[in-house]
Amino acid sequence: QVQLVESGGGLVQAGGSLRLSCAASGLTFSSYDMGWYRQVPGKQRELVATVTSGGSTNYAASVKGRFTISRDNAKSTLYLQMNSLKPEDTAVYYCNANYVTHRFYDYWGQGTQVTVSS
Repeated sequence: QVQLVESGGGLVQAGGSLRLSCAASGLTFSSYDMGWYRQVPGKQRELVATVTSGGSTNYAASVKGRFTISRDNAKSTLYLQMNSLKPEDTAVYYCNANYVTHRFYDYWGQGTQVTVSS
């Protein structure tokens, strides 16, 4: 079955950096559009960054210029490099994989906690 396993979260001071990874299995990774989303308690999950199967990227305005999304199709792994972290970046970060053909395939990881202290 499809598995998305995030890692790399943790506690960091404001201004610091973290790199999140999402290891995918059970799917043809290169065919999927991939993304990072985040959620804080009591709020809706929000888009952080996406990268299409063709390599096109998109970022939320709040992270543009600080975060970089990338993918390694040979390793079936998605990354999120997060620099200049702010306390408002504190959230659970989720990996997403989706693919549309005659149906919509949509998978989520279990999430990894990122906490930025001021």
